[in-house]
Amino acid sequence: MKALIAGAGIGGLTTALQLHEAGIEVEIFERVGEVRELGVGINMLSHAVAVLADLGLQAGLDAAGIRMRELIYTNRFGQVVWQELRGLDAGQEAPQVSIHRGKLLGVIHRAVIARLGPDVIRTGCRVEGLEQTEGGVVVHLCGTDGWRGTARGDLLIGADGIHSAIRAQLYPDEGPPIWSGIMLWRGATRWPIWRDGRTMVIAGGNFAKFVYYPIGADPAEPEMRLTNWAVMAKVGEPGTSPLRREDWSRSGLSDEVLPFVRDRFHLDFVDPASIIQATENFYEYPNCDRDPLPRWSFERVTLLGDAAHAMYPVGSNGASQAILDTRCLARHLQSGDGIEAALSRYDAERRPVTSEIVLSNRLGGPEGVIDMIEARAPDGFDDIDAVASFEERKAMVRGYASLARGRTR
Repeated sequence: MKALIAGAGIGGLTTALQLHEAGIEVEIFERVGEVRELGVGINMLSHAVAVLADLGLQAGLDAAGIRMRELIYTNRFGQVVWQELRGLDAGQEAPQVSIHRGKLLGVIHRAVIARLGPDVIRTGCRVEGLEQTEGGVVVHLCGTDGWRGTARGDLLIGADGIHSAIRAQLYPDEGPPIWSGIMLWRGATRWPIWRDGRTMVIAGGNFAKFVYYPIGADPAEPEMRLTNWAVMAKVGEPGTSPLRREDWSRSGLSDEVLPFVRDRFHLDFVDPASIIQATENFYEYPNCDRDPLPRWSFERVTLLGDAAHAMYPVGSNGASQAILDTRCLARHLQSGDGIEAALSRYDAERRPVTSEIVLSNRLGGPEGVIDMIEARAPDGFDDIDAVASFEERKAMVRGYASLARGRTR
């Protein structure tokens, strides 16, 4: 069996490792000229880290990232709304790892090259069309230098992101991603350690949210951490087009983000404006997703990761759900019941749960708990239980966590 994979991001490369473990040959097509370690911070939830650990990547994750111990939600004044242990400290099967997205991609990419060889990824090569035949799939390729050609395999996996060419082939009338009207600014910089250096905070509410967590440590500077921050704020109306096309590498502007945090947040552990101004380069990204699909798999073609279920970046779930997709897909392809049956079962198992997460994220996901508190107590509180009971807050946060873990074995 040979699988063709469109996209050499986190989902596509992890799929390659999973299928290689299953004895399936792969060939990967990536539209950019090289796989680069770009981006800022990302959280890998425990259930996704367990999948990567099974692939022998735990040591690489630990070397590049931070095992998170605690998550805290606060209002804009730093008053605690909810806090809980994470990963191994919460009794999970694996740690929760906060890591630079580029470093995570590098860990997976190096494993692919070491195990499958350097020629398995064809960079500067975009899949722009496909045909299904009786015994397989033919993809039409276009190189950055104008070269055109084809490749053949037994199945095709579209792991080519929110602007997936494979999804566009399957759903040609879908249109562009849907913007929530919210802009996300993200950056990372060296910053003094806070608490144990393994704590994540999400503060704010409906007007704006501020996210703060460490993603890397240098033994030479034990009092410092590479620290990720993010600001999410409404700048437009849902369903309209963002001012600038979504691009993970688009630089952000201080004059646009600072008004959402300056004089609004009063946190005792960090001044959001100060860490933003100390960050040499940061990025903006319109908060976009896509509507859940009625179907991912069509005979010998299927979707995975953002191509299948692009979602708002709340709940630390985008990459984590892509990782769960890869394990499920490999398991069904190993079953021996035929490719079309395997892709159909993968679709039936993963699509419903990820569709629920997409829709839940539109309502705020677990971070909706701070939206609720701000709506009820915009100027702070003396007793959080008088604003919302422990059980009400627990239901909102833990219900989402249960959903995020999914039903994949």
